[in-house]
Amino acid sequence: MGITVGVPVYQIRALIRTHGVKLLSSNYSLYGDMSRRVMDTLEQFSPEVEVYSIDEAFLNLSGLSRINRTEYGRRILMTVKQWTGLPVSVGIAETKTLAKLANRFAKRAAESAGVLDLIDAPNREPVLAATAVRDIWGLGEHMARLLDSHGICTALQLRDADERWIGTHLGVVGFRIVRELRGLACFSVERVPPPKQSIAVSRMFGRPLESLEELREAVAAYTARAGEKLRRERLLAGGLWVFLTTTRPTDDLRDSQSVFLDLPVPTEDTGDLIRCALHGVERAFTSGCRYKKVGVVLTELTPADRRQLDLFDPTDREKSHRLMQTLDRLNQRMGAGTIRYAAVGLAPSWHAKFAYRSPAYTTHWQDLVQARV
Repeated sequence: MGITVGVPVYQIRALIRTHGVKLLSSNYSLYGDMSRRVMDTLEQFSPEVEVYSIDEAFLNLSGLSRINRTEYGRRILMTVKQWTGLPVSVGIAETKTLAKLANRFAKRAAESAGVLDLIDAPNREPVLAATAVRDIWGLGEHMARLLDSHGICTALQLRDADERWIGTHLGVVGFRIVRELRGLACFSVERVPPPKQSIAVSRMFGRPLESLEELREAVAAYTARAGEKLRRERLLAGGLWVFLTTTRPTDDLRDSQSVFLDLPVPTEDTGDLIRCALHGVERAFTSGCRYKKVGVVLTELTPADRRQLDLFDPTDREKSHRLMQTLDRLNQRMGAGTIRYAAVGLAPSWHAKFAYRSPAYTTHWQDLVQARV
């Protein structure tokens, strides 16, 4: 119908009315819980499962050599559907890169019925030939443009490219991707996720913001949320990014401004993080601009049990740690935002709109489905 990813609703009102399009606002609690249920289900089918993202996982099937792989994939698909109600697709291959390609075609090809096995498959080369290099997992936009400029436009052409040329122009990452396309595994299934490199929180506003005061409230709220995530992972942050996105760029101003700040001491304390973030938003703010989005990214993360102390740090870090534990326990027990910093504001009007949010069927008592007979 011509509806593209990320298009604002107000631009497609006519299409919505004409075709009866169903609108659903984001419901992260529901998505997170259903994702956990799917991943728990997948663990029934392999001892090694890597949760790659909220809706993707890799399973190691190398120890199941005697199975019919396509039938096994259908069992996975049907079990997930039966236990969670969610449709999935399954791609099977010797390497992660090829499995991603198989999964991509399993979604789109009706004859595959949601499962595609590329191991010893006669249709492997047509699949590679039909895949643009920019659609290959792990290849960034910069690499894709470089390959296109040298006449390497498909996954098949990349697979057959000269390794020395790939190593020279695309480095180790590109070399490994080519090897993966040739069926030689370079990326193993990671049962233990690698340490987080950053923690980010960002949202679109319910309406564009122009005042520094409202932006300060939004940044404080998102920083507090990032602090909760930081403590849940038992990490400390040594640096912080603040970025602001405008509704439209001007000749003398980009559509996004960002500021990086070093924290004096790696910390998990929300008060420290908010103070730093507020300095950042004041530096990034430009009067007269209308902002549609703000975000906070915590970086330089280190484990909390390896805290580097500072002789001149005026804060009692043990007392700060106990305070944060108390804050998190109260908000977990009594509800998010029960105890919050004043910088967040009492009644913010800039929150993103969730007018069409579906119920949190599996995590909120009041949203449980009811059957009346």
